[in-house]
Amino acid sequence: MDPLAPKSPQESAVETRHIVLPDHANHYGTAFGGAIMSWIDLIAVMVAQRHSGREAVTASIDRINFITPILIGDHVHLLAMVNYVGRTSMEVGVRVNRENPYTGEITRATTAYLSFVALDPNRKPALVPGLILETETEKRRFEEGRLRVENAREFSKKIREGRK
Repeated sequence: MDPLAPKSPQESAVETRHIVLPDHANHYGTAFGGAIMSWIDLIAVMVAQRHSGREAVTASIDRINFITPILIGDHVHLLAMVNYVGRTSMEVGVRVNRENPYTGEITRATTAYLSFVALDPNRKPALVPGLILETETEKRRFEEGRLRVENAREFSKKIREGRK
């Protein structure tokens, strides 16, 4: 089996659930952003590892949007998959839904985009498999991820030039 054979986003997708406990929340009874971010980073690295077949490290959290507060007692459903791949990096998108455990009502609470770099045994960047894009949604996510990567590079370049 070729370790660099392209994979579909579903092959490395991960989903998990948590329940918001008082230790995860502030004095208003809503989940700390940091607790949610921690869960996002954990699920995203699992996706990056599954896709690359290697150790992967968080390079950046490119965007995180807190849309709806998550309350103590809510169930939190996280779904993550690879949106875009470069040579040694991957963008993982994470969707976080809050679920009322009594009514079953589900609301999108948070979205995030994280970039990961795959590492070889010497902890140097390693090549990652490509993506097999079959659906229009997968193609759209790939293109949006490519644009985010390009924009981040341009922004970094402007920042560096401004420091000279």
